[in-house]
Amino acid sequence: MSAVWRIFFLLNFLPIFSKKSRVLDSASQNRDLIYLPCLSRYNDGMEMYSPIEKYFRLTEVQKRGLKKLRLETIRDLLFHFPSRYSDITLIKQIKDVVPGEIATLYGTIKALKTRKTFRRKTPIGEALLEDPSGTIKVMWFNQPYIAKMVSSGQTVRLTGKVTKGSKGIYLTNPELEKASGLPAQNADSSPLQPIYPETRGLTSKWFYHAMKKIMGSDILDNIDDYISVSILKKYNLPTFRTALIWIHTPKKESDGLAAKKRFAFEEVFFIQLLRQHDRLEYKKNKSFSVTLDKADRDRFLSRFPFKPTGAQEKAIDRILKDMSENQPMSRLLEGDVGSGKTLVAAVASYAVINNRPQGQDFGNLQVAYMAPTEILANQHFESFIEYFSHLPINIGLITSSGCKKFPSKVNPEGWTTISRPQLLKWVANGEIPILIGTHSLIQKKVLFKYLALVIIDEQHRFGTRQRSRLVRKDSFAPHFLSMTATPIPRTLALTIFGDLDLTLIDEMPPGRKAVITEIVTPEKRGGAYEKIKEELKKGRQVFVICPRIDEPDPDKELALNVKSVKAEAKRLKKDVFKKEEIEILHGKMKKNEKEDVMKEFTDGDIDILVSTSVIEVGVNIPNATVIVIEGAERFGLAQLHQLRGRVLRSEHQAYCYIFSDSKSQKTLDRLKALKTAKNGFELSELDLELRGAGELTGAKQWGISDIGMEAIRNIKMVEAARTEAQEIIKSDPELENHLELKKALEERNLKIHFE
Repeated sequence: MSAVWRIFFLLNFLPIFSKKSRVLDSASQNRDLIYLPCLSRYNDGMEMYSPIEKYFRLTEVQKRGLKKLRLETIRDLLFHFPSRYSDITLIKQIKDVVPGEIATLYGTIKALKTRKTFRRKTPIGEALLEDPSGTIKVMWFNQPYIAKMVSSGQTVRLTGKVTKGSKGIYLTNPELEKASGLPAQNADSSPLQPIYPETRGLTSKWFYHAMKKIMGSDILDNIDDYISVSILKKYNLPTFRTALIWIHTPKKESDGLAAKKRFAFEEVFFIQLLRQHDRLEYKKNKSFSVTLDKADRDRFLSRFPFKPTGAQEKAIDRILKDMSENQPMSRLLEGDVGSGKTLVAAVASYAVINNRPQGQDFGNLQVAYMAPTEILANQHFESFIEYFSHLPINIGLITSSGCKKFPSKVNPEGWTTISRPQLLKWVANGEIPILIGTHSLIQKKVLFKYLALVIIDEQHRFGTRQRSRLVRKDSFAPHFLSMTATPIPRTLALTIFGDLDLTLIDEMPPGRKAVITEIVTPEKRGGAYEKIKEELKKGRQVFVICPRIDEPDPDKELALNVKSVKAEAKRLKKDVFKKEEIEILHGKMKKNEKEDVMKEFTDGDIDILVSTSVIEVGVNIPNATVIVIEGAERFGLAQLHQLRGRVLRSEHQAYCYIFSDSKSQKTLDRLKALKTAKNGFELSELDLELRGAGELTGAKQWGISDIGMEAIRNIKMVEAARTEAQEIIKSDPELENHLELKKALEERNLKIHFE
């Protein structure tokens, strides 16, 4: 062998025949030494922030896949965590499976086909799985598209329930993963195989080998932890380096769980740091001290035809106490639809306009009330006219469609349309104490003279950045009250709204009739439609909610089997409600089209509105007393509860029909909780327990990863992360003594800005 070849062999192949042990630094546990097979030192010098393509040969399809997954650097790749682990030791041979068990099988797929059942026309995908010990039938009910994901002769891993039928045993709705053969296990490899989220061109197997290459380099040798040792020890968490190795190459199940716990805590901890910093920054501003004596408050409340509930009284007390301080209030008011949040907002507004600007014996402090839609803004405008018409004050409305002012000079009991420049002039000089509107309220041209309170209705993304725009040049910030009818579990609220104090209205006004809720299976549909027709004969109106807008394309139609807005509206008009006026509403319609449809429905010109779940939040349509929800198993319980609240707007008895084609008893039992739960908060907690945080309404919109969302299940973890973040921000608001932590926050693109 030539000298050149000898050198090449020594550099590239000799390390493969040796092992290199690495002692991992556990923060609090005496773990076994973890040995990683030493890959070629060709990988040495790999850097965290280098592009992935610098170390990996990528096809164009793979490059697009990485872009879709937002993976650009080696660090991004390291944070692409496995969604689960497959235990090789649990793989069985086909001859050994037992009916009733969940089995994992490896074999060759054959005889692929799709069909429909004779009677119910249920779409089915079928195949045979063969291994050296025998053959078993595989059936995917309502998921025939899976049979199109593989081809005959391909090696796959299937995990599913073994079911006994009249013609023998078969595997029911198994999870499918393409494989190149039965994975081998040796002394150095783990029986736990990580399964990574995939996309076109990038399989779990590709990620597995990519991680082995990264772990075999020296990239983890010199990384620092940004979470202090004291916090890691306090909560029994592994270090950053250890957690990365354990999450990608766990020796045992507890390794993966410990790593996930570390990263879950870290994610919630980072969000809490951001929220607590924002809270501190906002609290640095001065604010208007707003007071309201009890006699004035009772006089105002006496104008309403009902007494406030105990929960409303507590919320009012808390808010008035906050506003009496010289620093701005930041509070989130949560309450079910119909619980009376608007009354609380009206009392807070009354307190503000009853106070004079500092050092003056004339004029009023001002209120800005922002609603999510023009229709809702108009409804609030009309409600506030009713609440405040006995007072000598002006109320304004500003939307993209135009501006209004109450009272009118011509008609003191009504409102008038005015020009935008005129309205803005009166707002700027303080002549309009209450201004209601949509996002038009926070445009640069809208200037307030004495803005003391901002009320935001169902605008969850209105954060500190937007609030900072409302702070005056002299550092006077308005009090802030955000309101929502969306049921949010306490852990999620503490995390996402960590910069706000939380107040719950967990009590409904006495005498309000509960919505009669029925779970409707396919054989009971006819009876439900007859009951709905009875309501329509009384002149009532109906919502019908569908999960989709359009019918799926023919190749996917069987797989989805979901009602769509457009097709369902046509079917109802043709087969069920032939004489009624039916219209549709969905998110892809233009804004003016949606507004027109909602106005017609509000005015009673439409009998049945077929819509997706984006029906206008909070719109008050007392005459709509029935809501039908198609494909209910596809919605979370809290979301179903909120949709049901659309018909809880009058003294008339309301009805909610939950239509589900599911044959799963577990699904039907979950839906039955809608009939027994006391309120939306109870349902949101149940959703969290049964389906996970990722299923909560809007949970994904907050930008939290799957691991982070799972942390939301654990109230102790959330409270611990919140406590540690509060302590750090309190003692070191700009993180000058926590530079590694500050750097990590910036690297995560959390958009935390330290002044």
